[in-house]
Amino acid sequence: MSRHETSPTTVQPASNQRPNACCFCWCCCCSCSWNEDRERAWRVSRETKLETIPNCEACSKATPEEVRGWAQSFDKLMKSPAGRNVFREFLRTEYSEENMLFWLACEELKTECNKHTIDEKARMIYEDYISILSPKEVSLDSRVREVINRKMQEPSSHTFDDAQLQIYTLMHRDSYPRFLNSAIYKSLLQGVSRSSSES
Repeated sequence: MSRHETSPTTVQPASNQRPNACCFCWCCCCSCSWNEDRERAWRVSRETKLETIPNCEACSKATPEEVRGWAQSFDKLMKSPAGRNVFREFLRTEYSEENMLFWLACEELKTECNKHTIDEKARMIYEDYISILSPKEVSLDSRVREVINRKMQEPSSHTFDDAQLQIYTLMHRDSYPRFLNSAIYKSLLQGVSRSSSES
């Protein structure tokens, strides 16, 4: 008798889930893709949603020099916690906040040393941002997706490096120029200019 037949707590997959799950997940084994352990882990990851990443990064208020510096280079913006928060606010208005969330999740993953934690966080990142079933899926090319799928068989803290670079480049080329011309950034710039002239 299989585990599915003996377990009274087994939750059957919803009818809208496709039977050939291997096409939609990093797991390469058809027989285990939707077993009860995987389904329970998936539910837990959806509930916790990388809760270690805060809604808003803790940071001090940006100085006028720092705010002006964000217009000089995208790197300066991304190295500043306050800059990332403002840029993330802008991305939210363009419905592309998932790019910043994915980038932050990858940065956090790189700080992990514990193998079990790396496996868990890598799986959550995959399900939240890489899976084609996720509403927060980031835009990646097929080559990068193939690399990730291979690396997910043995995740490491650098599993998503190629994808993170691609999303960083996308934000730099696509969103950053619009951010510099946005009302959010311009009003912030005016605010710091006014306060520095008053002091």
